[in-house]
Amino acid sequence: MPITDSSSDSASAVVAHVRRLIDSGTLAPGARLPPERELAQQVGVSRPTVRAGLRTLAALGVVRSRRGAGTYIPEGPPTLGVEALSFLAALHKFTVDDVYEVRRILEVGAAGLAAARATPDQLATLADDVAGLFASLADRQVFLVHDIDFHRSIASASGNPIVASLVEMVSALFYERRRTTAEQATDRMLRDAADAHRQIYQAIRGRDAERARRTMNDHLVRARSEQAKETGFGVRGSGFIRSGSRSSGSAGSAGSTGSDGQNENRQNAERRPPNPARRASESTARSERPVRRIARSALPRRRSR
Repeated sequence: MPITDSSSDSASAVVAHVRRLIDSGTLAPGARLPPERELAQQVGVSRPTVRAGLRTLAALGVVRSRRGAGTYIPEGPPTLGVEALSFLAALHKFTVDDVYEVRRILEVGAAGLAAARATPDQLATLADDVAGLFASLADRQVFLVHDIDFHRSIASASGNPIVASLVEMVSALFYERRRTTAEQATDRMLRDAADAHRQIYQAIRGRDAERARRTMNDHLVRARSEQAKETGFGVRGSGFIRSGSRSSGSAGSAGSTGSDGQNENRQNAERRPPNPARRASESTARSERPVRRIARSALPRRRSR
């Protein structure tokens, strides 16, 4: 029997209806929801109520809407929207160290899992991410996108969807703040960061879980140390606040550092020139991602291979 549009609970009825469609297998990642008119008829509510229900689902990261494409279930790890995370950060007074600490907890373990579980395609994605870092040393904003993409790629390669989802969400919060201070990174910091990512990739590619965890941890600790020197990073109003009270780590960022040396021929993960056609298309797509996905959720959407 249709649900009548007679109370403030009607939007919840839309949410419950979509949940039933997901539970039944009618809707799966990548699937498009029925048009608003059809959903309104199915649930027995008005179209404005349907839109209110869809906004709730979008805040939960369950659906996305795209002009001309309708509303659909996103593929990849589920995430909360960056707005929701920013509210939580402000409400609970997240500190910079809180964010970096949780990234160390998640990403050091993820690196070890990725060394054991990464597929050939995932290894290729990591290599592309590192190549993108070396190719964008002159553009700090593009570098930041490649940097965070690398960490997200590792989380995905861990084979644990919960880890991947958590990294996606924390990275969203981190990105929103880091992009406002990325220009402060020096050339040396960028080169060292790219080299640190290459070392992590090489450990994962070599199936050396212990080395992958160690190099990831070293990278995160150094990154946090470098970013602590910057002005404006982790101040109130940024989503999380400055705090130096904890021993902290960090995740990928334009200000992260790696070991000194090995700075020659830094154009890709294995010191081989990337495929020009492939790199050109991927570099363009990646450089545009922040604008596209930040508005919808949090970070640029992962490409599929």
